[in-house]
Amino acid sequence: MPPASPGPILRRRRLGLELRRLREAAGLTGDQVIDHIGWASASKLSRLENGRSRPDPQDVRDLLDLYRVDATLRAELLGITQEAGDIRGWLKNFPAMTRQQRSFAELEAGCVEISEYNPVLVPGLLQTTGYARMRITSAWQVDREAGDPEVGEDIDTEIKARLARQSLLTRDTDAPRYTAVLEEAALSHRAGPPEVLREQMTQLCELAMLPNVTLHVLPRDTPIGQWYLPPTAFSLYRFADPLDPETLAIEGGFTDVMSTEVIALNRYKVAFEWLCTAALSATDTVSWLMESAGRLSEAGVPSTVVGGSATAPTQRRGSAGRLTER
Repeated sequence: MPPASPGPILRRRRLGLELRRLREAAGLTGDQVIDHIGWASASKLSRLENGRSRPDPQDVRDLLDLYRVDATLRAELLGITQEAGDIRGWLKNFPAMTRQQRSFAELEAGCVEISEYNPVLVPGLLQTTGYARMRITSAWQVDREAGDPEVGEDIDTEIKARLARQSLLTRDTDAPRYTAVLEEAALSHRAGPPEVLREQMTQLCELAMLPNVTLHVLPRDTPIGQWYLPPTAFSLYRFADPLDPETLAIEGGFTDVMSTEVIALNRYKVAFEWLCTAALSATDTVSWLMESAGRLSEAGVPSTVVGGSATAPTQRRGSAGRLTER
């Protein structure tokens, strides 16, 4: 079961923001800090403040001493430092994990709200085994033909890692509020064989019944706002601790970009609201999915799904209520 606490990536970013704030409050430049502590490389401080490196506890202590941080804040930041460096301990919460899936798993852990849009794919948190196998296999084929020496070989482990991320939606406590807008193209005949699509639609219906999950299908000919066209897939993450920075992930197919910049986040929040408004309501989305799955069944689709089937999540009893009202 994925942990409800923030992952190491988020802890590094939080620590970096705090260290930068403390340096600026002390009226010190980066070069002055390097001179005072005696570090050989100026990039060391930059990597720490930008959350790009695993923090060394002694380095953080040296900075806190220089900034004359009080005991309470010092203890909090040293605790965050330990969490930021304990990648192995954090990974023990997952039955399977790979490098490709880990960055997203770290973002998803500790979230109270996740909002996702994808123009051509079902998001990873919603995929069945069969759909995930199709997506990973096709992407790896491109990597191989492009001559990527690091292309994965163990597809079953990669699929298990993706499915391990999904259980955060059905955990009994602290499950995040999850909203997704799926373009109709993600479930069109171009996306996979009919038997894979039928199983995927059935699982989406099951997930949409969870009290913390809201799904919207966007029909292909529906205009968005004043003819707005979203340029790419994206995800928005909000965390339980308001001091942990909200994060934007832009999925570009072969390159992913992460940002905590406020203006960029606000742009994508506006775009997501427009997408939700244009898409089918949650109730109509479930009807659309059921009717689409029914049409595939009427066409005589075999019951065996290529690549295996994912176990549909069990609906949690009782009403957890919405963590946020959109």
